[in-house]
Amino acid sequence: MGVTYKYFGARDGAAAARVPLSMRPEELGGDELGQGGMFTKIKPETVAAMVLTGIEGIPLHRVPPLELVVLHPDYAVVKLPMTVVDPLRGVGEESVGAAAFIWSTVPDRSGPRDAFDVYRLLNEWQAFSHRLHEAGHQPYCLVWP
Repeated sequence: MGVTYKYFGARDGAAAARVPLSMRPEELGGDELGQGGMFTKIKPETVAAMVLTGIEGIPLHRVPPLELVVLHPDYAVVKLPMTVVDPLRGVGEESVGAAAFIWSTVPDRSGPRDAFDVYRLLNEWQAFSHRLHEAGHQPYCLVWP
């Protein structure tokens, strides 16, 4: 089965923390957690590393930690640093492609290994970063088993 991640935008941690206790993937729509959220099996730490390593050139050991907003027995909500989504808004296709290639060759890391899969994921994140910026939201991730 595995863990599921729902990335979403919220104005602040208090808004992000208001997650229904019984929330499951089939119960989540766009409205509860902000429009344009994304479901994925990719960990927030991995997404942060993909962007910061591939686009910003930051070594893996320098990727900033995530901020825990809520820890509940059934789920957790974490905040991603803005440095994870902001760089994506200002780059073109070549940079996204280069980042995908770089990430697909980084040794000893988890996540998709195929450069095209990484490229598609980074394109989704690029669109997500634009939606977050337009809404004035920060990136959060709902995690549940």
